[in-house]
Amino acid sequence: MSQEIQLRAVSYDDPDAVKLNDQVQIEYQERYEGEGDETFLDPAMFVPPRGLYLLAYDASGAPVASGGWRSHEANDEGYADGDAELKRMYVIPEARGLGLARRMLAALEADARAAGRLRMALETGDQQPEAIALYLSEGYTLTDAKFGHYRFHDSSRCMTKPLNPA
Repeated sequence: MSQEIQLRAVSYDDPDAVKLNDQVQIEYQERYEGEGDETFLDPAMFVPPRGLYLLAYDASGAPVASGGWRSHEANDEGYADGDAELKRMYVIPEARGLGLARRMLAALEADARAAGRLRMALETGDQQPEAIALYLSEGYTLTDAKFGHYRFHDSSRCMTKPLNPA
């Protein structure tokens, strides 16, 4: 696979985004005994400046990675004012190990910071050790505070990172 990767902002309901979302749902089902991520997501949640959805395309034009962020203010799901929630970070198996997740994460953090968000928050699960390792290596910290759709599940792991101004 070529390492010539291009990041493009797309709508969450773009056909390529739907294709990758379907693939990540299959991976969630495999890792979590038949359950996909049931978090409600609407394309409007990822419209700038209140969010962003990115896809990474390889040199052949195939989508190989996805990720997005959406704005939150203090709410009953445990988010704080100024939060940006990271969603649907995914790299297809054939493209793993090329640094795409780090590149995607950096682009999403920069965009959220530019939109005035104060903190990036994410919820992942204990069956995704690669994701947890990535986030820890990029300055995220595990938090006892719980947020998101799965905040009451034992397998939920919540992490945050301040988005200090550049």
